[in-house]
Amino acid sequence: MKPEPANTPFLLWFDLTRDRSAEALVAHFRSTCECRLAKDAALSELEGDRQPDMVCIHYDRPDMPGLNLLLEIKRRSPSIPIAMFTVQHSEELAVWAMRSRVWEYMVLPLCTAEKDRFLHALQQLCELRRSTHFHAKKPLIEHGPSLPDSIRLTAEHHKHQALNNVLLYIDQHFRDSIDQKELAKRCGMTTFRFSRLFKEVNGLGFMEYILSKRMDYAKDLLDNSQMPITSIGYEVGFKDPSYFARAFKQFAGCTPSEYRQVRRAETPAAAPASVEELTEVVESLQLRAEL
Repeated sequence: MKPEPANTPFLLWFDLTRDRSAEALVAHFRSTCECRLAKDAALSELEGDRQPDMVCIHYDRPDMPGLNLLLEIKRRSPSIPIAMFTVQHSEELAVWAMRSRVWEYMVLPLCTAEKDRFLHALQQLCELRRSTHFHAKKPLIEHGPSLPDSIRLTAEHHKHQALNNVLLYIDQHFRDSIDQKELAKRCGMTTFRFSRLFKEVNGLGFMEYILSKRMDYAKDLLDNSQMPITSIGYEVGFKDPSYFARAFKQFAGCTPSEYRQVRRAETPAAAPASVEELTEVVESLQLRAEL
């Protein structure tokens, strides 16, 4: 068997269906991904020579042990994103998945459009995770479903569409000095109209938006690096360390050093769901099955 290309997404599948029917679902992804089924849903599969790009968990009807297994995978390998495929669906289950920081929640059976969207987002995620400049540049991932025509074709959407390239540019250059007048010119707008539309679309003014991007990046570096706080200030775009410290305190309610101390005292893994929460989710699925 020839080795898979290095850039092929590697999916590790956990079959939690009652009739062990996940292979039929996995078959849909074998042409574009390297897929491996975890034998007997063993967590030891996470410790192989190659770390999976995605853990995929296939449910027919989620139950307490199955949901707890997802949380255990999240606890053991917090850096690996999880996709949850389920036949039985409820709003409570979707909310629980979101709160548990599941990367993707897919309701079966999959239509072609949903499968293609998932694969496209997966490819972008893999490229981002494998980039040597993961923290320096964070391109937008087209993760959500595309807008329906009833929304996409409205005048309101076209008005906001003009800012899409600007937001992508800001995401990639927020650490640099960005000229609002130049961006307005790119959009064919006056600075006043650009400023008003920007706030209407994003809920924040132009400078507030850039500041929030810098502060989110600073929090990421405080959480996940050993960089000195002064260096973090420079890294996120501040030329004056004292101004960075003041701006961070105003934004986060504490100094950068206090933030780092508090965060490192916390458990890094996502907070486990309580028995009551899991019971609610499982009971909601059982009620729907009986209707």
